[in-house]
Amino acid sequence: MDISGLSTSLSMSQANLSQNGLSQKVSLAVLDKAMDLNEEMGAGLVRMMDAAAMENSVNPAVGGNFDMRI
Repeated sequence: MDISGLSTSLSMSQANLSQNGLSQKVSLAVLDKAMDLNEEMGAGLVRMMDAAAMENSVNPAVGGNFDMRI
């Protein structure tokens, strides 16, 4: 039985498992940041839509007609 080969093989497989775990943790952290950013952008979009609705309620004639020349 080749003890040194078995030892090397086991240590390499443990290193690969550790690397895969780290890679998964990094991927999840990046995904979490992306989700947070998308949530903030969505909230900003809702605020802009609310502001536009408020402007329309204060000045209902604004933006209702436009002149176009060709």
